[in-house]
Amino acid sequence: MSRIGKKPVELPSGVSATVSGQTVEVTGPKGSQSFTATDDVTIEVGDNVVTVTPRGSSKRARQQWGMSRTIVANMVYGVQNVFKKELEIKGVGYRAQLQGNSLKLNLGYSHDVDFAIPDGIKVTCAKPTEILIEGHDAQQVGQVAANIRDWRRPEPYKGKGIRYKGEYIFQKEGKKK
Repeated sequence: MSRIGKKPVELPSGVSATVSGQTVEVTGPKGSQSFTATDDVTIEVGDNVVTVTPRGSSKRARQQWGMSRTIVANMVYGVQNVFKKELEIKGVGYRAQLQGNSLKLNLGYSHDVDFAIPDGIKVTCAKPTEILIEGHDAQQVGQVAANIRDWRRPEPYKGKGIRYKGEYIFQKEGKKK
């Protein structure tokens, strides 16, 4: 049984949800988002509450139950607040800067990396070694952060690379003579 799926999603004031078939649309002060659930779950909107229930007892239905509830909860949060991911860059000469609608990364390659910022995402660089990613879609914010991080993952010997803020990188010991 999904413990996450059992809990209903409360709709705060100013946020409304509508269901048509398997598609849920959540509208709030910062915009609207929609999600199409699989046929394994049933989504219902009551008085200021969205509930998700499984249509069967199969493993897939139970998996979709918790996941669908979490996606709806993230949409309710996203239409009134913003999701954030912070990245920090470690390494000599590694830096980032914004140029129009792209992020220019100097990561020790023979060329600079130009990362195109997708629509709906706001990227800021307070310092050349810090990147802040903000948006109303949790999945999109996390995916953009992961794509930027993939250009130079932190390596375990010196810790150089792009890491999430607060991420711990286990340091390996180098060669000994």
